[in-house]
Amino acid sequence: MRVLAIGAHPDDIEIACAGTLLKCKERGDEVFVCHLSNGDLGHEIIEPDELGVMRQKEAKNAGSLGGFTVIWGGFTDLCIFDNKEAVDKVVKVIRDVDPDFIITHNPDDYMPDHTATSKLVFSACFSATVPHYSAESDKPAKLVPIFYMDTLCGVNFNPTEYVDVTSFIEKKLQMLNCHESQIVWMRDHDNIDFPDMVKTCSRYRGFQCGAEYAEGFRQCLVYLKGTTKRYLP
Repeated sequence: MRVLAIGAHPDDIEIACAGTLLKCKERGDEVFVCHLSNGDLGHEIIEPDELGVMRQKEAKNAGSLGGFTVIWGGFTDLCIFDNKEAVDKVVKVIRDVDPDFIITHNPDDYMPDHTATSKLVFSACFSATVPHYSAESDKPAKLVPIFYMDTLCGVNFNPTEYVDVTSFIEKKLQMLNCHESQIVWMRDHDNIDFPDMVKTCSRYRGFQCGAEYAEGFRQCLVYLKGTTKRYLP
C-alpha cells in the first residue's frame, strides 16, 4: 500500500505516528510524509529564516532514517488555513502520492496549525477525488480512509485503534532526535526531556492495549470513509 502522513510541523509525525509508519514500511508499504509548514517560529532565539532551513534539514534526516519520502508543503508557521489556495496544494500532494490511506492531526488539538491541518486534509481528501476539480493535476485520487493521530500527551484523545510499536520505539526516538533544534530548546528552556515524554506517552498507550509501546489512532467515520478492511499495521 501507499501511506501518506500529513503533519503541520517537522517533528509532529515523529511524535505521534513514526512507529506506525516504520511498521508500514516493514510490511512493504511505500511511506510518504508531508510537512505542511517549515516550523520557522519554533524558537525564541533562532531567527525564522535560519530556523526554517534548519528544520527542513532535520526533517529530511529523520525521513531518511525511516526510509520515507519527505514532501515539503511550503507554509510558514501559523499560516495554514483551510482556503482554496491551501486546499489546492494538499490536493496536489494527495493526487501525486495516490495513497491508500492518510494519517493526519486530530480535529480537536491544542494549537491552530494542527487543527487547520486536520480540516485542510479533510477538505482536500474529498476535493482530490472530484475529476473536474483542478489543482495542477488532472488525475483524480480515490476516496480513502483518514486516521487521526494522537494529540500531544493524549489530551482529549480517545483512540479507537492501536498499533503495537514496541519493535520500533527506539528507531522512532532516533527519528525524533533528528529534530535537534526542538529537543535542545525544550530541554534547556522548558526543562522537558521531549524524547522521554514521547516514549512515556507510547508506554501509556501500550498499557491501554496490552502492548509494551503503542500508538493510538481514531478513524474518521463519515459517509464513504468507513471500511471493512484494516489499513493500519
